[in-house]
Amino acid sequence: MNFPLKNLPQRTQKPRTNGITMVMDKGLSVEEVKNLMSVASAHVDIVKLGFGTSCVTQNLREKIELYKQHNVPVYFGGTLFEAFLIRNQFDDYLAVMKDYGINYVEVSDGSIVIPHTEKCGYIEKLAKNFTVLSEVGSKDAAHIIPPYKWIELMRAELEAGATYVIAEAREAGNVGIYRGSGEVREGLVQEILTQIPSEKIIWEAPQKAQQVYFLELLGANVNLGNISPVEIIPLECMRYGLRGDTFYLFLDKEKPKFTEA
Repeated sequence: MNFPLKNLPQRTQKPRTNGITMVMDKGLSVEEVKNLMSVASAHVDIVKLGFGTSCVTQNLREKIELYKQHNVPVYFGGTLFEAFLIRNQFDDYLAVMKDYGINYVEVSDGSIVIPHTEKCGYIEKLAKNFTVLSEVGSKDAAHIIPPYKWIELMRAELEAGATYVIAEAREAGNVGIYRGSGEVREGLVQEILTQIPSEKIIWEAPQKAQQVYFLELLGANVNLGNISPVEIIPLECMRYGLRGDTFYLFLDKEKPKFTEA
């Protein structure tokens, strides 16, 4: 913190196990990564190279190395995992991650159908050598998963070895835990939290209103994902109550009353 403000929430420090900000890189250039890390590396816990972008991004090794130099782990989007899997190239995917020095992996089934026991098998196998982020939820807005099933899937995937489960929302924040309008499916979220520890869930929340909802519900150290690079600093401000949306959220006193001079 640059200024000595009082009554700020206690933020976890890196390397964090909760209060995580997972950022989606959809094709930043090497220079853009340099600039981003110069102002925001302290607030970025994990970077996801979104969907299949890593397959077509130039200077990929150099970009990954830049993130590593700032102690920011990088992983390939779950869609790339599924793209390898549907082509029966799982071993090739392992070789790619080894080649690029990737230590985190996302296991998802948002685009293809994977029997859940098989998905858990991949999680168990990968967890022996990687930090596994397991995504729950479909990218198909018409595929509505009931709350009990979300809980069942999340619990099984954590038991299989996932470090975190990711609550699906896509990059736009309009499926999974959200309605098509972007509105939070509050009943679903509340029910999930009765059974799954909040610190084990990364809530995809690309929209500001979604971020505010989870900050109000779970506090400054909620795990949030699919954050745009340009929203890292604004989100950190909201975590501290330094933006109008959460200005009074963490103060230990009532709103000050001012009188006219």
